Amino acid sequence: MNATRILVAGALGFAAMPIALAAAADAPPGAASCTGCHPASAGVDSPLTPLAGRNAADLVRQMQTFRSGEVPTTVMDQIAKGFSDAEVQAIAAWYAEQK
Repeated sequence: MNATRILVAGALGFAAMPIALAAAADAPPGAASCTGCHPASAGVDSPLTPLAGRNAADLVRQMQTFRSGEVPTTVMDQIAKGFSDAEVQAIAAWYAEQK
């Protein structure tokens, strides 16, 4: 029975993959890496904040606080330092447009 559940879950995941890839096709470089931790949509139960639909200025400001060390994090400070200001702005603008 567990094997059946795993197969069904896997099939459902693969069925949804083209939708996620299509949405990310127009994403700026670096945006897809965010979904490694952050949920791609607000409907997902996660301790991390979904990024889709958030205000772009808020996302940029949050990345700046991570980069400066103002907000202590486990990994976001290092991730934020890997993006230029222009990349952060492009990623934030793209996520703001996602629903």
